[in-house]
Amino acid sequence: MLFCDAQLPQTLYSTQMVREAEAHFIHSGDISLLGLIDRAGQATFALLQQQNKLTSHILVLAGYGNNGADAYICATLLLEAGCQVKLYALEREPIGEGVSYAKAVFLAAGGHLEQDWQQALLAADVVIDGLLGTGFHGELNETFTTIITAVNQQPSWVLSIDVPSGINADTGAGQLAIKADVTLTMGAVKQGLVTGKARDCVGYLWFADIGLTPYLPASTVINIAHRVTDLGMPTRAKNSHKGSCGKVTVIGGDIGMAGAPRLAGESCLRAGAGLVAVVSRPQHLPIINAGRPELMFWGCELVDMEVYQRLGWADVLLIGPGLGKHDWGYNLLKATGLSDKPCVMDADALNLLALEPNKQRHWVLTPHSGEAARLLGISIADVEQDRFAAVYALQAKYGGVVVLKGAGTLIYDGTRCHVAPVGNPGLASGGSGDVLGGIIAAFMAQGMSNMDAASAGVVVHGVAADMAAEEGERGMLACDLFPHIRTLVDKI
Repeated sequence: MLFCDAQLPQTLYSTQMVREAEAHFIHSGDISLLGLIDRAGQATFALLQQQNKLTSHILVLAGYGNNGADAYICATLLLEAGCQVKLYALEREPIGEGVSYAKAVFLAAGGHLEQDWQQALLAADVVIDGLLGTGFHGELNETFTTIITAVNQQPSWVLSIDVPSGINADTGAGQLAIKADVTLTMGAVKQGLVTGKARDCVGYLWFADIGLTPYLPASTVINIAHRVTDLGMPTRAKNSHKGSCGKVTVIGGDIGMAGAPRLAGESCLRAGAGLVAVVSRPQHLPIINAGRPELMFWGCELVDMEVYQRLGWADVLLIGPGLGKHDWGYNLLKATGLSDKPCVMDADALNLLALEPNKQRHWVLTPHSGEAARLLGISIADVEQDRFAAVYALQAKYGGVVVLKGAGTLIYDGTRCHVAPVGNPGLASGGSGDVLGGIIAAFMAQGMSNMDAASAGVVVHGVAADMAAEEGERGMLACDLFPHIRTLVDKI
């Protein structure tokens, strides 16, 4: 049975977990390896049929792993259905049991192996990518590089079997990979398909239930993309007042950066916080209050008792938007650190934290890849090479809840890892992170746990961006999310 989009299983798995489940399934005697290959090939054919692709000129690219075997079986079914199908195979010795079986089935059905894949590709309306599967973890050789590059340059509609060739199914990383229109993943949704480079290559993600589910182990990695309505916001009482709906103090905005705390402050309000105060440079009062008079303001040149009172007044603190890395911001960060209040740390607060690391259990850290690299003392490339390893390392070093922003944001509290493949490239503009920090702080102030608030905040932020992008991604501004945030928070 095929599932897509909101129907996808929420639990995500590593390739090792899937291999172990396959072994248990086979050991049970209910199916053989060849039976699993048959089911995967049949599922691929069924999706092509559902997508009305059987009348197309189809090129099947089969590698020498088990997903290559799946491709052979799909090609056989296409032949039997009278489709115009060609198959190009990459082969090596020794040939595996699955590929040997599937190839024999294909040849027995009257199929033959194409020698000129380039000519076949030029004529193809549809390409079935069965080159590399979950076993790929290294670098592409020249042959794979040449084929993948050529496929990506053609206008053909592309279906990848299990994982786009060139993508690491555990991490989502890949230097060069097939850019599929649709990916059909078999038996379990692999965790790497929803984050990192994979977000640009998977296309629409479909899932084929081939009977593996009862044999899968427990996993703490969960896809929360479609959990807008069950993320745990406490019900607001009918006799609520502004003081009972959460108070947030936003700290930031060094000289010339008034916009960041302004965006974060309004985001808090739009996400339902009852009262929001901004502590910033005194000259920023007109900018912050003129467009949003509902925000309270305190001008700070030096950290004095009034600043400490503003910190003590709040239920939750948000520090970092436009904070800067000079003495002014550093002193405010130190003052915030003396508070026992739950805190969201973003932007320059994270850059300062990287210089003087410490560990706290009550904060939420929201780094993008660059900030994560500084916090860990590694390169951005290292972070993106394995985003899961990076978020686990951040939480181990700094504690609390860590939100590793990016394509397929990861949220980790030391036990559970939530993945949110929401949002779009329209978020690649200044201020988007400030808005996210404000949403998370507002949810914390309204009574959600730090993990639930971070997860819900990421989903609301991403879905709001997807709603805003209906008018176009390019040129979308952070403040374009505000009306959609307001719509979404009432559904939580």
